[in-house]
Amino acid sequence: MGSNDALRLSALPKTWIIDIDGLLVKHNGYKTEQGDMVLPGAREFLNQLGEDDMVVLITARSEEYRKQTESFLLDQGMRFDCIIWNAPCGERILINDRKPSGLATAYAVNCIRDRFEGIEYYIDEAI
Repeated sequence: MGSNDALRLSALPKTWIIDIDGLLVKHNGYKTEQGDMVLPGAREFLNQLGEDDMVVLITARSEEYRKQTESFLLDQGMRFDCIIWNAPCGERILINDRKPSGLATAYAVNCIRDRFEGIEYYIDEAI
């Protein structure tokens, strides 16, 4: 995202819903001999999110990989509150209501696979 594309967010606590494979770690790395590998910048992004924010990770990985994946993420210092397992591999659609003030409460950002470039955003105290 270019600086003109930065998300303008409120100071309210947020819920971040973030895919694991191809965004935080190399896509399908857990299926290889090398195993999972954190993508550059992913850990730093998660750790700079607001203290009151919630981080929900989502993955098509089956429950079979729960222990392995959670252990890896924790060992790597990757912040998260919960993980949704067995998600279909197609589109993920977030639907939310707009606040009476007009504040948009849903955003979607598509990133290039296996290249975590971060999400540019800023907090606007006026909204």
